Amino acid sequence: MSTRLYRGNCVAVILPCFNEVLVVASVIEAFRAALPEADIYVFDNASTDGTAEAAVAAGATVRRVTQRGKGNVVRRMFADVEADIYVMADGDGTYDAGQSGALVNKLIAEGLDMVVGTRKPVGDGAEYRLGHAWGNRLLTGMASRVFGGGFTDMLSGYRVLSRRFVKSFPALSKGFEIETELTIHALELRAPYGELQTAYSSRIDGSVSKLGTIRDGLAILKSLVRLYVRERPRQLYSFIAAGGVICSLLLALPVVYEFFETGLVTRLPTAVLAGLIMIAAVITGATAVIMDSVVTGRAEAKRLRYLDIPAVGERSCRTTP
Repeated sequence: MSTRLYRGNCVAVILPCFNEVLVVASVIEAFRAALPEADIYVFDNASTDGTAEAAVAAGATVRRVTQRGKGNVVRRMFADVEADIYVMADGDGTYDAGQSGALVNKLIAEGLDMVVGTRKPVGDGAEYRLGHAWGNRLLTGMASRVFGGGFTDMLSGYRVLSRRFVKSFPALSKGFEIETELTIHALELRAPYGELQTAYSSRIDGSVSKLGTIRDGLAILKSLVRLYVRERPRQLYSFIAAGGVICSLLLALPVVYEFFETGLVTRLPTAVLAGLIMIAAVITGATAVIMDSVVTGRAEAKRLRYLDIPAVGERSCRTTP
């Protein structure tokens, strides 16, 4: 299927890789067969097994990223590659390259900025371990409750993205939490997004997953908390301030009652503590107002940057040197 039929849009396939010498060539060939006119880039994350050499031999354009971590690789990919549409997938051979055309078509036909290839395991179940599946449901559900939205597979690494989404994405994460950041960026930007179910296969024999269920799960959870603090400071600080006010009043009521009864304040430490907590609560409430203004200004700037970039349309492919 020719990518030039996609209304003249330039399509780039971007593949982050770390020690995938066994499969990278077949992944490149699969995407070339599915999107024959797309430019294919492999961003090698300091592999030690010859991944970069295998990718070059398979005809891909290879860039080396020395800073370890998928987030660092994605940041570099988004900065270096110029295209109208970006097809991003892990270079481990688990995602079905044959469905990339359908993902691209959905993005164009529905005027979307991101299409997530939600994973449907095919095989004996070993391709999607129980811990990964459970953690994905838990974290995706938490993100939906906190930030809204209807994502069902927030952690999928198979995505098709528009240029204006990619070039307005700040990419702050360093590791596997980058997918969480991409999802929250779409929700906070209120960018149109969609999902399309895609096949998810097991790794070939000898290929090892770099994702640690507990280690990376905790990193993603930490990222969710960090994003909540950054994007929802008014709710957070208001909740803390309200708790402080309630605590202060509960401490102060017996002291005030005693004062009106006897004219004395015998619980001076309690009175001082109640006053200090109330002062801290007022300061925290003011912080909530200030931080909300900061977040609003940042969101407006991000939205204006997004709107400044043309929607999917005519553009030539190129890579920055």
